Amino acid sequence: MKFAATLAVAAAAFTLATPASAQFAKPEDAVKYRQSSMFVLGQHFGRIGAMANGRVPYDAQAAVANAEVVADMAKLPWPGFHVSTKDVTQTKAKGEIWAEQVKFKEGADKMQAETQKLLAAAKTNNLDTLKTQFGQTAQTCKACHDNYRNQ
Repeated sequence: MKFAATLAVAAAAFTLATPASAQFAKPEDAVKYRQSSMFVLGQHFGRIGAMANGRVPYDAQAAVANAEVVADMAKLPWPGFHVSTKDVTQTKAKGEIWAEQVKFKEGADKMQAETQKLLAAAKTNNLDTLKTQFGQTAQTCKACHDNYRNQ
C-alpha cells in the first residue's frame, strides 16, 4: 500500500515537472488545445449568462451543471499558452502574453478563483447571487481578453 502511494506521488511529481511543451507534438496542437478549452468554457459560461441576463428562464440545476463545467474548464487552457506558440499565426493571442508572463498568470489565477466563486453562487440556488457573481466573473474574463487577446 505504501509503495502504491509513493508511486502515485512520484508519478504526479513527474507530471508536474514535465515541461508544457512536451505535452503537445507541435505548437499548433497547444493552440488548438487552449482554443478548444476556451470554446467549451465560453459555451457553458454563456448559458449561465443567458439565465443571469433574463434571456432564458432561470434553472437552478442547469446553472450548477454549467458552473461546474466552467470551473473545471477554467483550469485547462493554461499549458497551451506555452512560449513555443508565440509565432503561431492561427491565434488571437497577443504577444503581451509572453512579455508579461507574471501578469498573465495572475489573470489566469484570478479567473480560476472567480469561476470557483461562480460555482458557489450557483449552488445557492439564488438568481440574484448568481447574477452578481456572473458579472464579477465576466469582468475578470474581459480584463484578460482586453489585455491579451486580439479581437
